[in-house]
Parts: sequence; structure tokens; C-alpha cells
Amino acid sequence: MDKKVLLIRLSSLGDVIHTIPLANSLKAAGYKITWLVSEKGIQVLEGNPCVDKVILAPVQLWKKRGFSLQSFKEYLSILKQLRDEHFDIAIDAQMMLKSLYWMAFCGAKRRIISKQARELSILGANEVIPRITEHHNSSVIRNYMKYADYLGADTEKVIVTLPERSEEVKRKVDELLKDITKPLVVIAPATTWVPKHWNKDHWKTVVESLKDKCSIVFTGGPKDNELISYIGGDKFLNLAGKTDVMELAEVFSRADVVLAPDSGSAHLAWAAQKPAVITIFTCTPLKYLAPTGDENKYIAVTGELPCQPCFKRKCKLKTNACTNLPAPEKIINIVNKLLSNQINVV
Repeated sequence: MDKKVLLIRLSSLGDVIHTIPLANSLKAAGYKITWLVSEKGIQVLEGNPCVDKVILAPVQLWKKRGFSLQSFKEYLSILKQLRDEHFDIAIDAQMMLKSLYWMAFCGAKRRIISKQARELSILGANEVIPRITEHHNSSVIRNYMKYADYLGADTEKVIVTLPERSEEVKRKVDELLKDITKPLVVIAPATTWVPKHWNKDHWKTVVESLKDKCSIVFTGGPKDNELISYIGGDKFLNLAGKTDVMELAEVFSRADVVLAPDSGSAHLAWAAQKPAVITIFTCTPLKYLAPTGDENKYIAVTGELPCQPCFKRKCKLKTNACTNLPAPEKIINIVNKLLSNQINVV
């Protein structure tokens, strides 16, 4: 019988995507994979060939409610579902307090975590492997795959997968993009950390330079519309708030180039595998978080300030100087080169 593995990685979207190659490595080695995930990552896992089963822990709903008897009952119900699976192995790839309780009480015989675990989450494990991240100069994707190394799985190839999009999703995206006639450049300019945002006037410069060479489409959430309106002047197709995660993945799969800061959108575009992806790094570490693979297709760009990367949500210098780098001309040159080479690698 195949050994059953519980993989705990609750959020965020980008982090869940970074963990998919670990699941694929374990699956290829013959393990049956169940993934415990929260709302932010569930859409990229349901129907994904990297897993056999997906279990939702509605963490965002519970936070919104606050402590309640209903939430506690739901938690106990999910915990019973986990214990009824009789897992051979559980892996805590979240390594934070919010995964501690799931790990400690899931019933797995072997509960594995890295020594770098934070917020006492190491207490939920009974098997501790060395730190998977010694510094931020190695890929986070490769770091997660050290769990697979430890279990004897083949980790030579990084394999990222997404669920097959439904015909309904494809038809919706067909309609959304029906007027696209030139090479498609998708710009997803927003993310959750303010210091990860690139200078909005730089975005305007890029758009102004590219507007006659390609079709430009903006994506994001409803909260991003003000930023997108500033950058594009409401002259381009804006899909912010009009797509869910799988619809956005389908949009990315139709693009030639995707431009984004270090964000869930950049990582989703990478997982879609079709477009060239240019990721702009400000405060976060490029070598750690940049999409991996063909360096001619997945291009990460950053500045050269001595404070970069600080990996902080707030600038200690209170200048956010890193958000002004790189210069927009550098991004324009990269996009022009990609478009001229007609990169369309599936």
C-alpha cells in the first residue's frame, strides 16, 4: 500500500505554489498526498495532479468570525477527518503557530518539520530535519523540496502543475480577451506589501512605451483599481476584480509576457508555464523568491541598494527607496527583447 502523506501548507497563494513541486516529487515517488490548505490556496490545488485529496481549513472565515463555538466545532470536524485518514507521515511546510495544532493532533506516525520552524511550531513534530533555508540565496522551491530529499524522493526536476481549467473558465476568458489582436502583455502591478510595489510612475512610463507594440491587459483585485487607473489612464482592458484564481491562470496562459512585482500573481503566471514572466523585486530577496527555470523566460530584476533585500513589511529607513528601482528603461528593454524574440514556450 502507498504511504499516506499529509502536507500542511495553509497559505498564501504564492507560498502554496512554491510548495507544489514538493508535492509532485512525493507523488512521483509513490506517496498518496493529502494537502491541508486555507482559502487562499485551495483553487490551485483542487483537481491538481500533485495531490490525491485536498482538505480546506477555512482560516480566513474563522478570523472574520472571531472565536466562536461554531468555528471550534468545524475545527474538530476537520481534525477528525485528518485522524480518520491514518497518515503515515505529516509534513509541516508552514512552520508557524497556525500549523502547530494541525500537526500535533493529526495522528500521523511521523510528523516532520525543519529546524528553522518558528512560533513554537516545532513542538507539533516528532521528527526534525536540518534547516531547509540557511540563507536567502537559494530558491525557496528547492528548499521545500528538501523534505522530499529526506524521504528519498527524486528532486532533480522542479515540476509545477495547476488544475486543468474548465470549459466554462476558458469560454469566459475567450470573451474577456476577444478584442486582443497583438502580442499580449499582462501587467499585475499590485501586491499585499506596500514596500513590494514598484514606483507607479515607472509603470506609467513602461505602459506609454509599450502601448503601440502590444495589447496591454491589467489584472488584480478590486482594491487595485485606483492604482491601475493611475497607471493606465483607463485606456486598457482592466480585469481587476473580474477573475478568480483559475480564470486568472487562464488569462496568464494566453499571455506572451507577464509583468508583476514579487506577488502571488507573478508566481501564478510562472505556474501557468506559458508566458515569459518579468518579476520586479524591491524589498524581498530575488534569489530566494524568483520564478525558477529558463533564465531567458523567467527574468527577475532588482536594484542594488545596500539595504536590499531587507525582507521587511515596513522600511526601517522610511524612504522606500527600493521601490524606485530598477529604472523603467530596464524593464522596457527586457519586454522589447522578449517580444522581438516571440517567446511562446509552452
